[in-house]
Amino acid sequence: MKLNSPGEENQTAENSFAPMIISGPCSAESEEQLINTALGLKELPRLDYFRAGIWKPRTRPGDFEGLGAQGLNLMQKVKELTGFRLMIEVAKPSHIEQALKHQIDAVWIGARTVVNPFSVQELAETMKGISIPVFIKNPVTPDLKLWLGAIERFHKVGITDLAAIHRGFHYFAKSPYRNAPMWEIPIELKRLLPEIPIITDISHISGKRSTLAVIAQKALDLDTDGLMIESHFDPDSAKTDAAQQIKPGDLKLLINNLKVRKHHNYSGFDITLEKLRTEIDKLDGELLQLLAKRMEIIDEIGRYKKQNNLSIFQLKRWQHVLDDRLSIGTNLGLNQAFLLQMLEIVHKASIGQQEKIFHPVEAGEPRTSTSSDGA
Repeated sequence: MKLNSPGEENQTAENSFAPMIISGPCSAESEEQLINTALGLKELPRLDYFRAGIWKPRTRPGDFEGLGAQGLNLMQKVKELTGFRLMIEVAKPSHIEQALKHQIDAVWIGARTVVNPFSVQELAETMKGISIPVFIKNPVTPDLKLWLGAIERFHKVGITDLAAIHRGFHYFAKSPYRNAPMWEIPIELKRLLPEIPIITDISHISGKRSTLAVIAQKALDLDTDGLMIESHFDPDSAKTDAAQQIKPGDLKLLINNLKVRKHHNYSGFDITLEKLRTEIDKLDGELLQLLAKRMEIIDEIGRYKKQNNLSIFQLKRWQHVLDDRLSIGTNLGLNQAFLLQMLEIVHKASIGQQEKIFHPVEAGEPRTSTSSDGA
């Protein structure tokens, strides 16, 4: 199920690895937007596909849902002007028919479609006998079997130019990422299907421009075969996913700063360490959410104390917290010295929060405190 990259001819005689690059706006919005973005992307050292969403599946009706067939006409203009190969998302058989009519070079199956085997089977049967590449995104939920099943359905009808797109997974509402990468899942997919390329959609994992470079480098370090990155000539004005899109010039800089390493041999590749690190990442995210929630309650306590003329520091409460948390923590196997240090740091921050409520800090007049409180 090896997908031939249109950029493979650019690789050196030593068979050095050059990751596939797929970029373009989240959604096709206008001729000006598509043309300006495409012209900016011409400055990249490599672009394998120019992508844009034509039909946008929105969570709620009334949001921008794409240009439809009009967007396909505009994509053709991009191709005529730049020579770029084109890629779009398809979710219905009619989308495939229109894509072929408008000379689209490759299609991807979206995360919301992959969760439904009925839809995937219908699309696969529609594409029987069609030779364009098909890229299959992981489902929204962290379900490797669903992802594998979607790939297998297309392979069974004779589609051999297949690739997977890792775009992250939803696992709880608040996270450092828009979609948690859960790297162990695409790594396991690679182990099971070593011949299929995996492209990392860093935009949908990141959800914001500030973390794109970090996620891109992580993806390459874990042997991804390419990157999908949403770009827009004026991302702040984008009608969809503005926060995660990047200007073509900034994308060029991002790509130039990436370190591309040699491919791994996936036979016997040990994913245990990455599984454990992913669990740590998830737990750290949950810890940070709990700390943020604790500080919200500390604010409420501070306001109550101020309204009722109570002192910030209350020794009996602090002693109770200290004894109680040390007892619980040591029974869970945690080191007592570590627990004491952690509790003192958290309580010092709590005092600081309450002092800001009692004595709002004037600009340029920082306050410090050495007290601690059990809140």
